[in-house]
Amino acid sequence: MLDKLLPNSKICILSGAVQNLQLKRELWKVEPSTTAKNCKNLIREIVEGLNLQPNPEKPVIALSLGDPTIYGNLKPSAETTKAVLDVLYEGLCNGYAPSVGYEAARAAVAEYLSYDGAVYQSTDIVLCSGCSSSLDICIAALADASRGQNILIPRPGFAIYRTLAESMGVEPRYYNLNPENHWEADLEHLEAQIDQKTAAVILNNPSNPCGSNYSEEHLRNFLEVARRHRLPVIADEIYERLVYPGKKFISTAALSSEVPILVCGGLAKRFLVPGWRLGWIAVHDPIGAFEHIRKSLASLSQRTIGSNTLIQGAIPAILQNTPQSFHDGLAKTLALHADIAFERFSQIRGLTPFRPEGAMYMVVEISLRHFPKFTSGLDFAVQMMREESVFCLPGECFQIPGFLRIVLTVPLQSLEEACDRIEEFGHRHYVE
Repeated sequence: MLDKLLPNSKICILSGAVQNLQLKRELWKVEPSTTAKNCKNLIREIVEGLNLQPNPEKPVIALSLGDPTIYGNLKPSAETTKAVLDVLYEGLCNGYAPSVGYEAARAAVAEYLSYDGAVYQSTDIVLCSGCSSSLDICIAALADASRGQNILIPRPGFAIYRTLAESMGVEPRYYNLNPENHWEADLEHLEAQIDQKTAAVILNNPSNPCGSNYSEEHLRNFLEVARRHRLPVIADEIYERLVYPGKKFISTAALSSEVPILVCGGLAKRFLVPGWRLGWIAVHDPIGAFEHIRKSLASLSQRTIGSNTLIQGAIPAILQNTPQSFHDGLAKTLALHADIAFERFSQIRGLTPFRPEGAMYMVVEISLRHFPKFTSGLDFAVQMMREESVFCLPGECFQIPGFLRIVLTVPLQSLEEACDRIEEFGHRHYVE
């Protein structure tokens, strides 16, 4: 066909160009770095490898995305939006800021986090591009692949801990959480994972995916293990104070005077603005163990030359002016959704929900012996999508096969509809 469209001379030129390009490509052989090869997101690996075909007769309801803004029913406060608009029109935050953040922004975060006995100064705060960036910097500052070090991460736990550690060549080691004890850490198992190469332990409270909210007693016991082994703690507190009515959040920094802690947090969840990419590291170090780590945090923050300056400029007003009623309303909404989902799932044979006390999630155990058609939570989730157009992340994404994670931020009508469909799916496949 090509010879009918082009003269012979042009065909020869075109063929030669193709061969030349192939030769050049072979000579270059550009290989990806070890860091790039090691950087794998477990959730994306699992989900992108699935053949997710929804039922064309039913609209998709996604109970999988940990983005509270996705459906548009949960919005930031008017005060939060106004704070950004004011800074935008002032035009004073359009340039580069210090890599660790503007002084006024750091001071505002320090004041916001200083409660229940925890005390911070602006010099204790490093602003980052979202909480994931905070975690990245903390792991990089504390753990060293060249020394063969490892970090301890919770199981079940947020997949990015493993992603970040492995991309740096640091070994991730898991410690178990006990579902029968409100997903508290199994401290004996935790302690058994510690060796001389352990650089730090990550504590996530409130938890993703479990929605747990640890008691003061459990936190003190956890910190005692860290103190005994001289093990720094990376406290992922992105859901800080996002607990349900009648529950109280306790920060690790409010309890310990002997364990150095890097507290990671940000605006994303409690203020409903995950896309604004404003996170922080708060250094809690009453014993002075982090003298060199403070310098490392500042140095590592220079890789991205700081976080979003527009949002930095708005932080003081956001943190100071957002009314408590906004936070209370969000917590009340999530608690209502959690209660409804818990009651509905409790009525579905073969499924066991675990009632959350905070964050935006609930985990549900699948009794696979009653669903012999499925060999894993992964199979269960895929088929539920095919039949009912409802998708939940399987527990395999969080290192707990045989579970599902339910996101509670969807509109109530969608949540009810999803529960109806999951109930029908469960009854259809349940075997006594």
